[in-house]
Amino acid sequence: MPTPALPEPRITVYERWLAQARGLRFACYEDLWRWSVREPDAFWRSVWDFFDISSPVPPTVALAEARMPGARWFPGVQLNYAQQVLRHADAAHAAGHPAIVWADEPALEAGRLGELGWPELRRQVGALAERLQALGVGPGDRVVAVLGNRPETVVAFLAVASLGAIWSVCSPDMGPVAVLDRFRQIEPAVLLLADGYRFGGQAHDRRALGAELVAGLPTLRHVVDVPVLGLAVPGDGQPASGGPARHAWADLVAGEDTVAPRPLPFDAPLWIVYSSGTTGLPKPIVHGHGGVVLEGLKGGTLHNNLGATVETGDRFFWYSSTGWIMWNCQASGLLGGTTICLYDGSPAQSVRQADAPADWTPLWRFAALSRCTFFGAGAAFYASCLKAGVRPLQLGDLSALRAVGSTGSPLAEDAYRWIWRELPKVDGRDIWIACISGGTDFAGAFVAGLPTLPVVAGEMQCRCLGAAVEAWSEPDAEGRGRPLMDEVGELVCTVPMPSMPLRLWGDDDGQRLLGSYFDTYPGVWRHGDWIRLVPREQATGAIIYGRSDATINRQGVRMGTAELYRAVEALPEVLDSLVVDLEYLGRESWMALFVVLREGAVLDDALKRRLVAEIRQALSPRHVPNDVYAVPAIPRTLSGKKMELPVKKLLMGADPAKVMNRDAMANAAAVDWFLAFAAQRASGTTTIAAASATAAPT
Repeated sequence: MPTPALPEPRITVYERWLAQARGLRFACYEDLWRWSVREPDAFWRSVWDFFDISSPVPPTVALAEARMPGARWFPGVQLNYAQQVLRHADAAHAAGHPAIVWADEPALEAGRLGELGWPELRRQVGALAERLQALGVGPGDRVVAVLGNRPETVVAFLAVASLGAIWSVCSPDMGPVAVLDRFRQIEPAVLLLADGYRFGGQAHDRRALGAELVAGLPTLRHVVDVPVLGLAVPGDGQPASGGPARHAWADLVAGEDTVAPRPLPFDAPLWIVYSSGTTGLPKPIVHGHGGVVLEGLKGGTLHNNLGATVETGDRFFWYSSTGWIMWNCQASGLLGGTTICLYDGSPAQSVRQADAPADWTPLWRFAALSRCTFFGAGAAFYASCLKAGVRPLQLGDLSALRAVGSTGSPLAEDAYRWIWRELPKVDGRDIWIACISGGTDFAGAFVAGLPTLPVVAGEMQCRCLGAAVEAWSEPDAEGRGRPLMDEVGELVCTVPMPSMPLRLWGDDDGQRLLGSYFDTYPGVWRHGDWIRLVPREQATGAIIYGRSDATINRQGVRMGTAELYRAVEALPEVLDSLVVDLEYLGRESWMALFVVLREGAVLDDALKRRLVAEIRQALSPRHVPNDVYAVPAIPRTLSGKKMELPVKKLLMGADPAKVMNRDAMANAAAVDWFLAFAAQRASGTTTIAAASATAAPT
């Protein structure tokens, strides 16, 4: 099959439109970015007009009040996220582009690709909205779901959004405590519930989870059963024993699209997403229709270069569970008329070899099957493919692919080189690598890629349009930081963005929101990452160094953990690692490095010397750890982030129940080694030999 013709970059089309419609011309991207953050009202109004966003009341001003928090955007306008999606139905269908293509593990193994066309998407969304409305769902009601990365989830989300109700979703592999910690806070009226999911060749029955959720959510009026495994036996729509009424998914989507999306105020709540929840209850973050639409179009179309025309149609795939904000970002590909590609299954194990070691080929086989043009995943996925020796071009036809995205943690330079070496060239050039960094907190990216800029291995290409990102020093007595260039500092955003949280649910006085993002630098968003801005000819690049609250601070020299991980994990024996630096009042800090070794490798003196040499060279002699330990696994959150701060607090004597929530982890069993190790340290009877242990302590 021939490679689709590359369209003109959408950022170029936007710049030409600015020249024609606004009389604005810029010599380089940096000048365009500078205008976008110095004139936020003009910039965001241009985004509204360029994408021809519809409102029965046209906007008169974009940014009415520029304070943080509490900025007021587009007063008086009306729009709906679902309407912005469905407006593409006729044109995209006429051009032959589907709305969704998808596969789960059995479908991938059989080489089958499911497809949902735009007219059918519109019909199902309208039919489900009509039935939900008949059940009493209206603006402001919370509708929650425990569903996987499937078309039904997208349909349900759009139907809920079209009514002005508020959506929230958890992945079906999450534990009951983690789900209830989230959903109890927002008191939902409706629950959509999968009977199970498939992962790594195994079917997981989740009906017991569903029963716990129904029992633990007293505000539920209705439950919708979605038969993923064919196990669910829904009721007849009538309440049973005073509980919520049960409904079958097929019954609720069987009608016609009789309900059109309801026009809503710009700041009407769209969804509630959650912080990672490694400490305390997760923060329920409320985002609005207008802000998410603008951020989704800007990020997806202008930065990621996604869209659809009669001649070409992009297919956007970003591997994610529904518990990660990247699911929301992938769904937002529909805002620009892009086909989204959904894969529901494991990225690391073939269903034909369920009991075999990890196999990192499924996502590449899905990419070939789906003919995706943009392939995205967490940085750890590419590192795993590199170490496993995966050869994507031997797994299927990847000739449609023209861009690779990465997020979740910094992408190491050797991963860049692996991608360029192992993936197809595009017009004779290395494939475009578009790394992004942002967060759940504002449903977008602060730094990202751009197809018209050069790519430097280890760097993100630019600061996003409208994102006034700076690196700041520690705050002074007045709470102000000093802007830094080509130095590591706190990532801050000094100008409001429309997708920043409307509020945190239940945070009536706003103090939790202030404490989460604005306590360090009053009136300025502090994101909690270390960043270094790198001056370049056309645009300022960026390097993310990990979470600022888990930073290594050795003898006054601060260092993000990502740099150490890049050095350590470059060794072929090391599969994963985690470092903590424990600081004590009145005595020297103690820094420990924990490594997961490849099968057969031993943490002997020779390997320790090589580890030390790599760290000395990449960081400095002062960043060499005091001790090195081999561990079975590194604890990670549901979104794949290393749990640096919880492990640090645990080793400094904190109550495990207060710093770690097992149900909010991707691999809860990984904590057991650290719990035993912390207990031994506290008792002064540590029996694990540094630099030689290979098993969990007993």
